[in-house]
Amino acid sequence: MSELHRVVVTGLGSITSLGSNVDSFWNNIVTGKSGITRIATFDPKSYPCQIGAEVKDFNPENYMDVRDAKHSDRFTHFAIAATRSAIQDAMFDLKQFDPFRVGVIIGSGIGGVDTIQKQTARFHNMGALRVSPFMIPSLLCNMASGVVAIQFGFKGPNFSAVTACSSSTHTIGEAYNMLKLGKADAVFAGGSEAALVELSFAGFCMMRAMSTHFNDEPERASRPFDIRRDGFVMGEGAGVVLLETLESAVARRAKIYCEVVGYAASCDAYHITSPDPNGNGLASCLKSLLHESGLQPADVDYINAHGTSTEMNDKCETLAIKHAFKENAKKLKISSTKSMTGHLLGAAGGIEAIVCAKVIETGFIPPTINYENLDPHCDLDYVPNRAIEHNVNVAISENLGFGGHNAALMFKKYA
Repeated sequence: MSELHRVVVTGLGSITSLGSNVDSFWNNIVTGKSGITRIATFDPKSYPCQIGAEVKDFNPENYMDVRDAKHSDRFTHFAIAATRSAIQDAMFDLKQFDPFRVGVIIGSGIGGVDTIQKQTARFHNMGALRVSPFMIPSLLCNMASGVVAIQFGFKGPNFSAVTACSSSTHTIGEAYNMLKLGKADAVFAGGSEAALVELSFAGFCMMRAMSTHFNDEPERASRPFDIRRDGFVMGEGAGVVLLETLESAVARRAKIYCEVVGYAASCDAYHITSPDPNGNGLASCLKSLLHESGLQPADVDYINAHGTSTEMNDKCETLAIKHAFKENAKKLKISSTKSMTGHLLGAAGGIEAIVCAKVIETGFIPPTINYENLDPHCDLDYVPNRAIEHNVNVAISENLGFGGHNAALMFKKYA
């Protein structure tokens, strides 16, 4: 077996309701600012939930050709924008690489649902012959990865993971494995989602999965681990990281944010939407993550939790952390940045991996805002309401997806 390679993070790119670049996103996250407002892109008054974390003032033509933008979905626009930002942040120059050694793995839980909605309306209102010839390539989940590669000339391994809300944690993990095994030199990985449209919004409302008690106070609606939580809040955007082998990063003198030292995945095999009530699936994933990294529970400083603000998720996630970390669970710093970004679904893990990289870089842990009322089932340290300064050597990002999917990543300060 060939020698395994160390893998590092050298570039970050994001598009969220809290900013169109990582600096503005991070500043807002650390100050506890919510990006959740009343829905503006359609009239939400007939829906039980009327709020979301929308990306505002986004123009895809700032990132890609007008014609290409017209022929692709908003989730692909976000992926292009976040990748372009990661390229700039990493000072990445393709001329320094063999393009067949540069991969792209960008996930999406839902893909081009806006395209589906609009083209379905055209089909019913105008007939079959008026459906766009670009409908199919626009709606496919893998198209974010494909179009990113086309835009930037990346000819290495290219695919997408579709595992609902754990999609981009899986993509980053698969990129890590690919680099570790020497199958590429650099991979752009993460997730993109633009599902804040009437069709999918209605679907989540009918599942009774989203918050309905705070329509008049949107910024208070996402309240992970708080006993008054009543559902998640939809968000949109993209998060993309550049992973490289350590040899590649050192050779081009790249800035290194942190090292990736572990990836694990598991399945609850329990229910299509509800997590295992005992937390066994996620606990197994976290234990595998510790085993692969060679670290002990006491070595971990911070967990960016899935923390959706739903009753079952927050309770089961807390239980899983206790199972995996035993007596060390009480010592962990844990926060859910979904309290500010809303839930970006398939893009959540990409954004939250960026949070982990910034936590390690800056020594600041963002808060879980709206944590006001103790839930006896959620009794760990969720960094309530205010960011704290805390040296973090090891951080975990973990996500759960409908279907019982669990995925987790381990990041470590580079040395």
